[in-house]
Amino acid sequence: ILNDPLVLHAVRELQLPVDAIIQCDTWMYGADRDSTPDTHKFIQAFMYARAPHNHPDSNQYAFPLPFSPVFDVFLGKVVRIDPLATGGKEDGLSYNTGGKTPMAHCVENEYYHELRKASPRRDLKPLHVVQPEGPSFTVTDGNSVLWQKWRFRVGFNYREGMTVHDVRYDGRPVFYRLSVSEMTVPYGDPRSPYHRKQAFDLGDAGAGSTANNLSLGCDCLGAIHYFSGWLNDDRGNPIRTENVICLHEQDGGIGWKHTNHRTQNAGIVRARNLVLQSIITVGNYEYIFAWIFMQNGNVELETRATGILSTSLIDPGKTSEWGNVVSPGVLAANHQHLFSLRIDPMLDGPTNTVIQEDTIAIPQTPHENPHGNAWRVVQTPFETSGSADANPLANRCFKLVNEGVRNPISGNPVGYKLVPQPCQLLLAGPDSVVRRRARFAEHHVWVTAYRDGDLWAGGKWTNQSLAEVDGVRDYAARQECVRDRDVVLWLTFGMTHNPRVEDFPVMPAEVTTISLKPADFFEGNPALDVPQSKQNENKSVLVQDPLSGAAKKAGEACCGKPKL
Repeated sequence: ILNDPLVLHAVRELQLPVDAIIQCDTWMYGADRDSTPDTHKFIQAFMYARAPHNHPDSNQYAFPLPFSPVFDVFLGKVVRIDPLATGGKEDGLSYNTGGKTPMAHCVENEYYHELRKASPRRDLKPLHVVQPEGPSFTVTDGNSVLWQKWRFRVGFNYREGMTVHDVRYDGRPVFYRLSVSEMTVPYGDPRSPYHRKQAFDLGDAGAGSTANNLSLGCDCLGAIHYFSGWLNDDRGNPIRTENVICLHEQDGGIGWKHTNHRTQNAGIVRARNLVLQSIITVGNYEYIFAWIFMQNGNVELETRATGILSTSLIDPGKTSEWGNVVSPGVLAANHQHLFSLRIDPMLDGPTNTVIQEDTIAIPQTPHENPHGNAWRVVQTPFETSGSADANPLANRCFKLVNEGVRNPISGNPVGYKLVPQPCQLLLAGPDSVVRRRARFAEHHVWVTAYRDGDLWAGGKWTNQSLAEVDGVRDYAARQECVRDRDVVLWLTFGMTHNPRVEDFPVMPAEVTTISLKPADFFEGNPALDVPQSKQNENKSVLVQDPLSGAAKKAGEACCGKPKL
């Protein structure tokens, strides 16, 4: 693309410096109604220039070019140059509003430390995490992890990247398989060809094939174990990829605490978490996925979005409905990040049920609720495969239960509960190609009967798709029995990202957490046997005595109370 005569001519028309280095990001061509994916396979390229110093780590996204080449993979050449609109609100869908030097107002805006003109902060003191006896986890048989009553296996493949298998707590089966099945990133700029920007970062690119070497970018503290992964090259040969997953422990803050106000005696436990983390870089964006296992039986998926916004050029002094100006001449388009989490449970066995649970107020009546203070918990089991949505006003949660195993204390079926994030779902219009390609993002929750091969929420083939085929919507449409069966729950979560100036030149990590919590699975708090928090283990240091002003030594008692 960079050497094509059409592209070189378009670059010369911009009157850039003669030594300007041009770079391009290639996007899977989001299909139009009139495209013919069986005979043509297109790549849409978005072009950028390096800053005048031409450093290889320059932030190219501060210098977007106002045209986009289209490359036909079958023909092996650029077939056309699409102009890119650079106007503002007053220009509607018009093109060619930027004049003869449309990029003259763009300025350098760097994130890479060596290129920053400002000095870094100098008041940040070192923070060391020391585990003198090593980590509390063990790894055997290549991928089997044992930690704090948890046991599971770690998997890795080219499409999903990191997967977790055969999850057990104290020997009891909890989850058969956990994975992020798909994600789509549709952009909201209606000006062609921006309407084609809809990434499927797992289905198109593959989380496994884009996983970072974590020894370069993990930045974890404490004792770390790295897992390698196996991928196939373009000829189908297996190749080993190093350090694609890291495993480490983290301090989890206070796990539980109570002070008896009569005796002033405190019971307190410091929580420890086990983190299984993988990072993928897909062009401009980074996604950090972390499965977090807790001593209290919780399992969480933490997703962090960071990296650099995908940008386009905007004329000087203008603003746009379709995004925000984040640097002179730089428009960051509105977009969504919508993920699908696949949860395959085996709570005390392979046959489970999904229950929708709502909390509703009871009308004030003399015979049932005379004081108007009561509410009721309403449970609705899924009988056949289908979908549901989050409802925070009803305190809605979804319970995965084994109706054949009862908790001896409560009498309820043993289970885990999931509170869906009430995120905005897919915004694209009902007849849009964007929506037809990502039907999984129309609901927060899907419940389907397990079948071998039902792994891909957005369908197996997303590249240049015109519609989601054989995805979770089709799985649910089978109307199969899912009560007391081998079931799968799919959760849609994510965010609508209307960019801020603070998101550029590199975006602060945006964190989303999904929690799976035991609900009558145990006979009490499973973290009761975690040892009492003690100063000789935690090694906290009081920097300043608030009464005398004198600094205390490490390990001395704080606040006039005996140290625990």
